Amino acid sequence: MEDPQSYPEEIGPKHWPSSRFTHVMKLRQAALRAARDKWSDYILFVDADNLLTNPQTLDLMIAENKTLVAPMLESRSLYSNFWCGITPQGYYKRTLDYPLIREWKRTGCFAVPMIHSTFLIDLRKEASAKLTFYPPHQDYTWSFDDVMVFAFSSRQAGIQMFICNQEHYGFLPMPLKSHQMLQEEAENFVHTLIEAMIDRPPVEPSQYVSVPLKHPDKMGFDEIFMINLKRRKDRRDRMLRTLYEQEIAVKVVEAVDGKALNTSQLKALSIDMLPGYRDPYSSRPLTRGEIGCFLSHYYIWKEVVNRELEKTLVIEDDVRFEHQFKRKLMKLMDDIAQAQLDWELIYIGRKRMQVQEPEKAVPNVMNLVEADYSYWTLGYAVSFQGAQKLIGAEPFGKMLPVDEFLPVMYNKHPVAKYMEYYESRDLKAFSAEPLLVYPTHYTGQPGYLSDTETSTIWDNETVSTDWDRTHSWKSRQQGKIHSDVQNKDALPSQSSLHTPSSRDEL
Repeated sequence: MEDPQSYPEEIGPKHWPSSRFTHVMKLRQAALRAARDKWSDYILFVDADNLLTNPQTLDLMIAENKTLVAPMLESRSLYSNFWCGITPQGYYKRTLDYPLIREWKRTGCFAVPMIHSTFLIDLRKEASAKLTFYPPHQDYTWSFDDVMVFAFSSRQAGIQMFICNQEHYGFLPMPLKSHQMLQEEAENFVHTLIEAMIDRPPVEPSQYVSVPLKHPDKMGFDEIFMINLKRRKDRRDRMLRTLYEQEIAVKVVEAVDGKALNTSQLKALSIDMLPGYRDPYSSRPLTRGEIGCFLSHYYIWKEVVNRELEKTLVIEDDVRFEHQFKRKLMKLMDDIAQAQLDWELIYIGRKRMQVQEPEKAVPNVMNLVEADYSYWTLGYAVSFQGAQKLIGAEPFGKMLPVDEFLPVMYNKHPVAKYMEYYESRDLKAFSAEPLLVYPTHYTGQPGYLSDTETSTIWDNETVSTDWDRTHSWKSRQQGKIHSDVQNKDALPSQSSLHTPSSRDEL
């Protein structure tokens, strides 16, 4: 078959005119014909940008013994490769069943009116002989669209489509809109790749696929530090590959392992807990894991000052990245520079704790707010002056967790007696809105492990803690923030980039 480089009616590389749908349907029909000619038992269709991460996917689909079956694929939203409802005109229809299946609240193999992108046809079944991709059935009157044409063919052949979600099988990217360009598609696919790596090994390209070289850079920062415990090679490897895929260059900083700290080391550093400090959820004192975390960040601040780095990014090793992370962060920092904003700390990942009223939007800088009381140090930018202030506070003799220390330093901690121990509290702190990094796992999810909360009490290494299991509030996911207190003033109008096409509402 001919391989057109473009189509006469298209307005861009992501536009699908009828001629493009026709070409794809002919390709699939040719593949189906070739499989039948070879007397194949099965044919598996997989779109080029779909990632099957479960090596047992094919065996599992065959075992279902269905004529037409698909493994449910995941994306960064509710979007997947099936519909639960379809209108009389053949378009997507919202149903109550869809989110229950997509979010694994119901598991099994379900009869649905539409599967697409990745699916298996059992050619041994007699009814499969009636399936066609092209030409459309003689009674077809729906919109000219490849997945809708095939769904109609399946219906006319009396074949029920099924979607299976008993396992995690793989990923697919969100569909783009017709006016978007190839660069956006590349970013979309990279994000799909890095999401697939969170709980699984990297998806390696085929030896027959040519992959362009990456050119990592520091995104305009003087340095990017990634904090990692030496014993957590799993996190280090995942993060380095994730960052490489996004073309981001980092310096790995070996974290201070709180579990390895002993009493004599703490005395040598003159470390003492802030008087009266208690964890707000569990009422426990400081842990050695939290001391190790604090020291890890502190030593980076020291390096920032010693090297006179004007603009530095710090990220921890257990984060997942927002779609188009690099582009969005670089634009935010450019906008901040254009506005000549005097900043010293900018969260790019945190847990917002003050949710009674909106945070103040920053004039002339979209997607930025003045930070209120927050938890977590997943990721933040720090300036030279900011690092100087954090070190100058001399926190070793009055230590509390680093994510409690930062709000004290910008005078937003709700516990006034903690702030009394720090005279200077004028750190100029802001936050990206929406956030650009999030935790890979939250308390209660498979794969969650806290290296800071699960350790020992700071001044007694014989008293172990397991607070992440028994007192899990601090590490739980950000709760839904009421619309009245959302930071809407910092947000631009809804970008078309985040609005899927009408066919793929989810």
